[in-house]
Amino acid sequence: MNRKTALITGATSGIGRATAHEFAKHGINLILCGRRQERLDTIKKALEKITDVHTLNFDVRDKGATFKAIASLPENFTTIDILINNAGNAHGLDPIQTGETDDWDAMMDINVKGLLYVSKAIIPQMTARQSGHIINIGSSAGKEVYAKGNVYCASKHAVLAITEGMRIDLNPFSIKVGAINPGLVETEFSQVRFKGDAVADSVYKGYKALQPEDIAEIIYFAISRPAHVNIADLLVFPTAQASSTVINKSS
Repeated sequence: MNRKTALITGATSGIGRATAHEFAKHGINLILCGRRQERLDTIKKALEKITDVHTLNFDVRDKGATFKAIASLPENFTTIDILINNAGNAHGLDPIQTGETDDWDAMMDINVKGLLYVSKAIIPQMTARQSGHIINIGSSAGKEVYAKGNVYCASKHAVLAITEGMRIDLNPFSIKVGAINPGLVETEFSQVRFKGDAVADSVYKGYKALQPEDIAEIIYFAISRPAHVNIADLLVFPTAQASSTVINKSS
């Protein structure tokens, strides 16, 4: 039986890195994408003992670089069975009237346009084969809007709309499409959002947040279902979290 190949964006940290480790344990070949080559090299070195690994160093915001990188794949990595659109970010936590337009651009360019560029580069081979599985990493912020979340929430609502559109359009080709939507996960995410501010460290204090490995296991569960089963949309919180704004910090 041929081993499947998965391409993971945002593979250098957090959920992407944890998913790479989880997939490797199950013998899935990996194409790891990210902006930090040294981190890609470290992860490749750790995982190539148990599976085949290829790295691609590019920024999903750059349409030309995205298409060029995916077109450069060596022959034994050209058939991509599983696409994990994980690259994403949040910049700033400001009310709309004082939000930075550079922050807005970064969120829309990575979370929405970057996801579209990578998908556009890979979907044609899936439709040609009439097989494939796409998982888009959304967020609980795609399910509800909270104060000062405006553009980030909009970008993640867009991810869910794109996921639903993909699932409808790709249905005739037997391609599975789903979204995994985490609540609070303890990653570098908050360091980026708060731009290294000390408040970033307090985000995960007082309760047990989800860990990247928790989401990686869920992603593997989704892609390992039988052919007739598709996890279309999954929302996951830590037990201490009830919504984007309700968190029991005494738990």
